[in-house]
Amino acid sequence: MLNPKIMVGCLLLAASFTSVSFAKNVKVTSPNKALVVEISDEGDVLSYQVSLNGQRILKPSKLGLLFREKAGFAQPLSIAKTQSGQLDTTWEQPWGERKFVRDHHNYLMISLKTGDNQDFDVSMHFKVFDDGFGFRYEGQGSASEEVAVIDDLTEFVFESPEQTQSLWIPSRAWNRYEFLYENTSMDKIDRVHTPATFKLPTGEHISIHEAALVNFAAMTLDQQRTGTLKSDLTPRFDGLKVLTKGDFKSSWRTVQVSKDAVGLLNSDLILNLNEPNKLGDVSWVEPGKYIGIWWGMHLDVNTWGSGPKHGATTERTKEYLDFAAKYGFDGVLVEGWNLGWDGSWFDNGDVFSFTQSYDDFDLSAVSTHAKSKGVRLVGHHETSGSISNYEAQMEEAYALYQKHGVRQVKTGYVADGGNIKRIDEKGIARKEWHDSQLVINHYLHSIQRAAEYQISINTHEPIKDTGLRRTYPNWISREGARGQEFNAWGSPPNDPAHTVELVYTRMLSGPMDFTPGIFNLAFEGLDAENRVQTTLAKQLALYVVLYSPIQMAADLIEHYEQNLPAFQFIQDVPTDWQQSRALAGELGQYVVFARQQRDSQDWFLGAITDDKKRRVEVSLDFLPPGAVFEAQIYQDGKDANWRDNPYDLDIIKRQVKHSDSLTLNLASSGGVAIRFKAL
Repeated sequence: MLNPKIMVGCLLLAASFTSVSFAKNVKVTSPNKALVVEISDEGDVLSYQVSLNGQRILKPSKLGLLFREKAGFAQPLSIAKTQSGQLDTTWEQPWGERKFVRDHHNYLMISLKTGDNQDFDVSMHFKVFDDGFGFRYEGQGSASEEVAVIDDLTEFVFESPEQTQSLWIPSRAWNRYEFLYENTSMDKIDRVHTPATFKLPTGEHISIHEAALVNFAAMTLDQQRTGTLKSDLTPRFDGLKVLTKGDFKSSWRTVQVSKDAVGLLNSDLILNLNEPNKLGDVSWVEPGKYIGIWWGMHLDVNTWGSGPKHGATTERTKEYLDFAAKYGFDGVLVEGWNLGWDGSWFDNGDVFSFTQSYDDFDLSAVSTHAKSKGVRLVGHHETSGSISNYEAQMEEAYALYQKHGVRQVKTGYVADGGNIKRIDEKGIARKEWHDSQLVINHYLHSIQRAAEYQISINTHEPIKDTGLRRTYPNWISREGARGQEFNAWGSPPNDPAHTVELVYTRMLSGPMDFTPGIFNLAFEGLDAENRVQTTLAKQLALYVVLYSPIQMAADLIEHYEQNLPAFQFIQDVPTDWQQSRALAGELGQYVVFARQQRDSQDWFLGAITDDKKRRVEVSLDFLPPGAVFEAQIYQDGKDANWRDNPYDLDIIKRQVKHSDSLTLNLASSGGVAIRFKAL
């Protein structure tokens, strides 16, 4: 046996010749200590693993980026030094699900070195909250250096994929984000968009997404080995994933974590990983409700293009403005007012004018009438995916709207995935994905330019939400999923589970302009394929469940006047909240939300279910102790169901208080909507 002193000497001698290094493992925990993220450089490869309450929920998963001109994370790397700390602050939203947001996290910044002991020019930043964690890659190079990213090595490796429930939609497909969700085991996944949400066999819930996506490519998830979800960045037209500078910052890769489904819904992680408001005073950003000349086109009652059925006429718009003023709505959306809709508008984005109207639409007269009624015109810009045509007219178009008192604009990018048209600096037409780096930059460009004219943007066919509404509060809402219009002409229409599944996926990223409130649920009859597969009560409940600071009463106005008792809830429900709480729910099955109206004592509750009828008990302990409320309840009647009796609605009033509970009886694809009015 060798003398211990000789052994030490041999090790030191060997190290001096072979640069032997020992693996480092560093940990960062959540403030409550339950969530632990461990980062390792074992085998000269950077990886991480995650546990919750001592139970491993993500196996060792690779980290890193690959670059065109240099080795990136393909070379041996090790942890050189770390910096850690904690932040605990509270910040105020100008509008949102809650007025005040707590940002409480522990952070860890990691500097790396190469195998030859040189500083590596990409560092990593982790932030761990009680409700999940985020991490991103930060370039340490020069702002004048060009860096091309060709792959993202980031993985999310699960323990038991065959037993893990998954809610997902495909990525890199023709209909962008507008697909029905699949509810399968994880092993059935191919390549999917985020947010993608999972329930582990041990009961924990995980949703993977990203935050603060700026000048980078969107992350999709590609299942390689079963259970290994690898980041698959959406490519540019030239095949590169990202072309950036040496001081780049990737988006935050986010993992929201909860012991139950409801915990995911009460998370503020995405917002907290975005930068604070960069616009300054945004008092001109106005939450509210609107109606619109919109649903009639989807029903083929009207047309976007000119002719005998043209929807956007001066006369019809004034009628809608009068209705809005009478029933307390803030705005009227008008689609099809501007030149370019005639013919196949889906394919002719290059001919849209964003300043010239059809002869039967007088923008000045309509704006004057709107002002006299105390209602605003909501603008509309459909690009059909021709973004260079839009950018060329953007300044003039926003200036025109500002002149006429328009504060909100709905933009549209109707084009198949991969068919966004962009003219490059050489005059060459390029085709891009909606979620590639260059188009992502276009979306943000429109937000920044609109802010100069005090205009808020509601983007349809958008890039997915990553919380940038915190940084740019005029990005007031967006679509980014299958909306209500599919019920008018989709094949198939949205199924009974769709809006429930949205809550646990798309809605985790931020507000959605789903356009609820259809009262004529079967315009072509109950036996028609194209109809709304919900009860009337569920349409009311969506105003509380599917959060957006702007909400549309989407149906034809005559359908509301035929059912004013039910319409009262839409008039009463606000769109801006003091606080919000998910009270109950299961992944893809049902959900119950309670929200307090901002700067008011009133609360609202919404509950929706999938195709299965349910009986749910909810405590009213969210109401303040000592106060009495009138509960104005809009619920499914005892014989209601979405298939053949969707209009059966009971409206009940009763007094309730903090110590009470309510039994919610939800019909098949039904719901409950409640206003708790302080007495």
